[in-house]
Amino acid sequence: MTALMGSGIELMYIGMGIVFIFLAMLVVIINFMSMVILRYFPEPTVVHLSVRSAEAGNDQRIIAAISAAVRQYRAKYNE
Repeated sequence: MTALMGSGIELMYIGMGIVFIFLAMLVVIINFMSMVILRYFPEPTVVHLSVRSAEAGNDQRIIAAISAAVRQYRAKYNE
């Protein structure tokens, strides 16, 4: 019985070692792929628009579009 228990513990350690090595390799590969992707495909730069350029002349059209959408929604779902 002792030899069987020893074999079971040995098999457990081998299995845990294989899983640990696999997970460690997975982390290394994912980090490497992330470095490659960020190097050759950098994130695009974000252009910040000023608040004045967004508000210039479009306020009335935006308000009209929003109110029309709300009216259509209420007409469809609040019968």
